[in-house]
Amino acid sequence: MVNADLTSKRDADCSVDEDGAAHAPPHPLVTILRRLAGRVVAVVTTLLGLLFLTFSMGRLLPADPVLAITGAEVSKDVYDRVYNELGLGQPIWVQFLNYVRKVATGDLGTSATTGQPILTDLLTIFPATIELAIIAMIVGALVGVPLGITAAVRRGTIIDHIARIVALAGHSIPIFWTGLMALFIFYAKLKLVGASGRVDVFYEGLVTPVTGFLLIDSAIERQWDVFRSALGHIILPGAILGYYSVAYISRMSRSFMLEQLSQEYIITARAKGLGLRKVVWRHAFRNIRVQLLTIMALTFGGLLEGAVLIETVFGWPGLGQYLTRGLQMNDMNVVMGAVLTIGAVFLTINIFSDVLYRILDPRTR
Repeated sequence: MVNADLTSKRDADCSVDEDGAAHAPPHPLVTILRRLAGRVVAVVTTLLGLLFLTFSMGRLLPADPVLAITGAEVSKDVYDRVYNELGLGQPIWVQFLNYVRKVATGDLGTSATTGQPILTDLLTIFPATIELAIIAMIVGALVGVPLGITAAVRRGTIIDHIARIVALAGHSIPIFWTGLMALFIFYAKLKLVGASGRVDVFYEGLVTPVTGFLLIDSAIERQWDVFRSALGHIILPGAILGYYSVAYISRMSRSFMLEQLSQEYIITARAKGLGLRKVVWRHAFRNIRVQLLTIMALTFGGLLEGAVLIETVFGWPGLGQYLTRGLQMNDMNVVMGAVLTIGAVFLTINIFSDVLYRILDPRTR
């Protein structure tokens, strides 16, 4: 009997091919390496696709990269010389390979607007956008998740209707209009927040950039006046941008929670006498947190896109304003660098959320 059990276990652990021959399962290390190789191939393919997209953008848009550098009033000899220096006369596939090589070495070109390397500009301005997106994400998570879960638990009540109206308004009202109205009310009328920029003019340059996040850097140097000024400037655009994340997060939280509340284990737990709060937050919420993690990761990437308009309205010196200025000046190096940065951040967030997904959900390992 014991031998029969051992034989059946051995047969279960072996795979059988079409010819009926048994093979031992691959070593766990081999399986891990295969998954890692597949992940690397997927990431590299996505990066190449992103590079091809930005490269095509620079070649297909009507802006002339030569005139962006030389200006409109330029002789033909100078135009031809710059044209050849940029490699625009080479075959398109050679131009793409040169572009990939330059990006791999950190060379994103030089901005015709600022006269500095694109990478230098991005390292200066991108922390401002990340700081704004983090504030918006905090607002979205702290308000959107409880609001959506409460709406699901109180389905059909006035709370549920209010949450759905909030979500609908967040998806329907243009963000630039909300920003202008908020500036009119909270700055022009009530004088509760700062105006444009990250800090008041007379506080600019007082804090040495360490992390690039003005709130953190001013706190490190104990420049509390600068900290309060920076907080007063970021709170309004961060809250408005966060409201649009609240709309999406609350709607998805409500949907996920409604699905869980209809499951048998929830009905069983309620029948055993467990309180509603314990059932919702200790049982149902634990099963939707992985889904919410993915939603928040995608939302954070979307905040970088939404920051383009909100930064323009509030004069926020971040990636959105940098991209807008590049489009207005036909500076394609700026546009390509900004789009490539946003795409790379999206890719990084997706990889990070996928790793956390596997950590939090053992079923995906």
